[in-house]
Amino acid sequence: MNPFQNLIVDCLINTKHVESAAVLVAQSGSVAAASPGLRVRPRDVQALTGAFRRLAAVRERGLERGLSGSFGFQEEGFGCVRADRSSIYCKRGGRGLLLVRTGLFIIAATYTEDMLPGVCVEAVEALAEYLRQKGK
Repeated sequence: MNPFQNLIVDCLINTKHVESAAVLVAQSGSVAAASPGLRVRPRDVQALTGAFRRLAAVRERGLERGLSGSFGFQEEGFGCVRADRSSIYCKRGGRGLLLVRTGLFIIAATYTEDMLPGVCVEAVEALAEYLRQKGK
């Protein structure tokens, strides 16, 4: 396993309040690592990394599923709860999607209705802060 894979499992999945997660390289739009079983398609990476360049649209429409050029993840649309330069929090029913940006990476994580959103947010933000402190 690469170091990011270990961080995803140890810091996020093992909390039992993160369903799946990926570390995306913001500049290149590639996937540095993803949780076991998560398949992140190139169009997902493009939409998720691009969301930080279109915060006003994300605030207004959320991360929508659908046509090329719209936002989505795993074929689901999510309404926006919060969007700023470092974090985007979205929700759809009891499920949620978090995007947290560091200098070089974007951490994408999901939670389900039987998980505590606050614990998911805390874990993802803590991992992002760790990467920021490491200059990443």
